[in-house]
Amino acid sequence: VQLQASGGGLVQAGGSLRLSCASSGRSITNFYAVGWYRQVPGEQRELVATITRASRTQYADSVKGRATISRDNARNTVYLQMNNLKHEDTAVYYCAAKSIMTGDYAYWGQGTLVTVSS
Repeated sequence: VQLQASGGGLVQAGGSLRLSCASSGRSITNFYAVGWYRQVPGEQRELVATITRASRTQYADSVKGRATISRDNARNTVYLQMNNLKHEDTAVYYCAAKSIMTGDYAYWGQGTLVTVSS
């Protein structure tokens, strides 16, 4: 199983980005959930948003109202749309998939860097 995160880049404050997490080797419908985390060097990893196989979504308070997580089962991809980006959204964003068997985020993508200039 491989997760490929992409879509990061440099954006001005107030701008938007859409991050993608493509799964290969396993259908995203075979994960209990897929989540997006972010991490700033020296800080704890933060869970930003999750979407379950039933398409229930949850968001961190820090992004609520500005982020939308969605899934395209046909493309085997989960997206994170981020709008009205703020400088504090700058981080490496990782996607991760939660195993149905263990309930743990067992599979991780390589991370994509989002830099928001103020």
